[in-house]
Amino acid sequence: RGVGQPVIIPGDMGTASYVLIGTEKAMEETWGSTCHGAGRVISRHGAIRRFRGTDIQRKLEAKGQVVRATHPKILAEEASEAYKDIDEVIRSVSLSDISKPIARVTPLGVAKG
Repeated sequence: RGVGQPVIIPGDMGTASYVLIGTEKAMEETWGSTCHGAGRVISRHGAIRRFRGTDIQRKLEAKGQVVRATHPKILAEEASEAYKDIDEVIRSVSLSDISKPIARVTPLGVAKG
């Protein structure tokens, strides 16, 4: 192949996600593995205590996103602030030559249930 395998690294419901390609270095050093998301910095339970789902919904809708959730608590546990900065995560795998970014996509809507 002329290019590596596709890699999809999702952000959270309020941030970008990325499409990347794998590298030869990743095959040699990580058996073709890379991160699979931004990673949490606050537990789900901690996020529920710290954030209000209705506030999260208003913030996302102010950004033009369509938001549907069965309960506001679900939005609170998935708050953007509960995750690492996806752009920093992507920069890390790119600088280490494990995966190379091809596209950055932003959410149009959120469905949680």
